[in-house]
Amino acid sequence: MTRTILMRVALTVLVIAACEPKDQTVVQPVAMADANPVRYPVTLWDSRTEGETVLLVHVNERGDVDSTQVDIGSGHVAFDSAATTGAKKLRFTPGKRGERYVAMWTRIPIRFSLDSTATVGVPVAPDSVQ
Repeated sequence: MTRTILMRVALTVLVIAACEPKDQTVVQPVAMADANPVRYPVTLWDSRTEGETVLLVHVNERGDVDSTQVDIGSGHVAFDSAATTGAKKLRFTPGKRGERYVAMWTRIPIRFSLDSTATVGVPVAPDSVQ
């Protein structure tokens, strides 16, 4: 009896998996053009220091940032901290798999430059994060 139930469950799972579209295009989240929430640390601005922090950002299916992680540090804790704090306030058009909005990680460069203050770059797919 138990074996029959397990076989039916396994068969049902296989049928459902076979019905899923195989070629689902993945579209990365896109940062909305709101005001930039990343603030240039005053001490590094005053010392005329520039740098870039690359973050991994997890964007949920509503476009909110759930969590952040420094992928490539700038070499300055203040830049990395400002990038992380600001990125948590970003809003996105959520990523998609096929026609469904899905939560996913994306990589975002944040450049701290004296001629443009802090700028959020274009999100790109992270190579090693799923």
